[in-house]
Amino acid sequence: MALRPAKCYRKHEKPYTRQSKKKPRKSYVKGVPEKKIHRFETGNKKRKFNMSAYLVVESDVQIRHNALEAARVSASKHLNSLGADAYLLKVLVYPHHVIRENALATGAGADRFQTGMRKAFGKPMSTAAQVSKGQRIIEIRIDSNRKNSAKRALKLASAKIPSTCRAVFSEVA
Repeated sequence: MALRPAKCYRKHEKPYTRQSKKKPRKSYVKGVPEKKIHRFETGNKKRKFNMSAYLVVESDVQIRHNALEAARVSASKHLNSLGADAYLLKVLVYPHHVIRENALATGAGADRFQTGMRKAFGKPMSTAAQVSKGQRIIEIRIDSNRKNSAKRALKLASAKIPSTCRAVFSEVA
């Protein structure tokens, strides 16, 4: 089954949590799916850099785990041309939020076994990070003479995020 588009999940809202008094075990999300993103830091972790670049989100949004991984890969692929020791890239958000989907049957005879919106808690499909406006998602530490490379890497990463983003630079003391 193919992934649904990001527009189905990017709305940032408090999740519905079913609370059953008769059967409390029905109130829990069972089986959180595996996350695609496993590495949150790449590059040289020991070296000191004199500049930090951040990717900042401009609206409240949910970012799925596969979008975070795609952003990390595209940024690190561009930065690898500088050399593995020339940068440090960090993904600053973690996909805690479980996305559920109430799959509806289609085709002939679907109405005979479909329950519709009755007990529509949904099955866990994916995970996402809930990000607020102005929150930093990705950090790149780099030397100040390589500012253009960091800017390009953040531009490539922002194309994978389902919201408009901007790059913010700061000098590290």
